[in-house]
Amino acid sequence: MTPTHFAFSTTFLLGLMGLASHRTHLLSALLCLEGMMLSLFIAFSLWTLQLGSSSFSASPMILLALSACEASAGLALLVATARTHGSDHLQTLNLLQC
Repeated sequence: MTPTHFAFSTTFLLGLMGLASHRTHLLSALLCLEGMMLSLFIAFSLWTLQLGSSSFSASPMILLALSACEASAGLALLVATARTHGSDHLQTLNLLQC
């Protein structure tokens, strides 16, 4: 495993561990998801550069567009949650009382 691959896999795993362990605020969960998506984007971009083929060149841009859509949907949910419940604590959210 090269140091580059190790760095990106470690970055992804740190985001995953942060998502699994720090689930008190919705904003921290969204930031962990965004870090995971950015590490995937950079790793996917380097992978297409190493292959040298132009057939995979649009794939990282599609991943980045999906990441931007995920971030905007997450921020919209954060604003809606803060307006209705008064905070972004995940313990105050109850799916049975929608």
